[in-house]
Amino acid sequence: MTAAETQAADPPAAIPSAPLDKGTPPPAGTPSNSGPPRRKKGALLPYFLILPAIIAVAAVYAFPLVKSVIMSFQDMGRRELWSGNTPPWVGFDQYTAILADSEFWYVVGRTVLFMAVCVTLTMAIGLLLALLMMRLTTWVRIVLTVALIAAWSMPLMVAASIFRWLSDSDYGLINTLIAKVAGEDFLGHNWFLNPWQGFGIITALVVWGAIPFVVVTLYAALTQVPKELEEAAALDGASATGIFRFVTWPVIKPVFVMVTTLSVIWDFNVFGQIWLLRGNKPEPEYETLGLYSFSKAFSSTSFSQGTAIALITVVLLSGVAVYYLRQLMKTGEVE
Repeated sequence: MTAAETQAADPPAAIPSAPLDKGTPPPAGTPSNSGPPRRKKGALLPYFLILPAIIAVAAVYAFPLVKSVIMSFQDMGRRELWSGNTPPWVGFDQYTAILADSEFWYVVGRTVLFMAVCVTLTMAIGLLLALLMMRLTTWVRIVLTVALIAAWSMPLMVAASIFRWLSDSDYGLINTLIAKVAGEDFLGHNWFLNPWQGFGIITALVVWGAIPFVVVTLYAALTQVPKELEEAAALDGASATGIFRFVTWPVIKPVFVMVTTLSVIWDFNVFGQIWLLRGNKPEPEYETLGLYSFSKAFSSTSFSQGTAIALITVVLLSGVAVYYLRQLMKTGEVE
């Protein structure tokens, strides 16, 4: 066998191929994976699982909201309610009458002022108590936490009954203490004859019921502040105020803003506290927007006007709700 025949009989040696660069296109005939990503099997399962909750929320909230919007453009009275007849359409007459009524704007101003005082006191006292909990011993902090949760879980009717007893004109503890400490005869003093004093009692009830949530939430945020940063600031000569302003506050600010926004929404819609403290018959001087809407709808039997006031309240709070959602998105809780 010649050398040429020997070379032809041996198979050619495999030539090592250089690895393809990521930018190099694959050879012809190679399947490509650059198409749209395939939906994983079962990706729709979470949507089917929450579908019953969505249907329930739509039935409880969406349908009544649509009916309320329709009713606000009608003139529904007691006759239409009992007979079932379709109320006459009046267009924007209900809204025009409400916005032109000076009493409505007095109620709006009263509601905003009441909300601002409640939110300011709630957030200030809540923040101070949360800071105090950071400096308490473990067992004292546990006792305080249990007390806050117990106050938070107390039914509103029970809490209102306690505050009615505290402010009672004949047997109230507040009048008794003032008479003993100040030496003045406060026995028989009615706190609700003066709306300013009456709203002071109502504000105390609202703040008392809201503080536990604020304290627990802000305390959880304070535990996330790095201790080493506070210690480093203290070693650099920063005061307690400076440490809180430049180290602690930037960490807890997102949580503080969200809790404040929630407090604004809750205190703007206060209804039960005023209703119970005034014996289910609140005077016009104690009406906030929720009570004003209820009074127009059921006391004056102008259901459409009461519904229109409620929808105006929703519009007034929509900006606060949008701001709250934006804060949630910034903190990554909503994707």
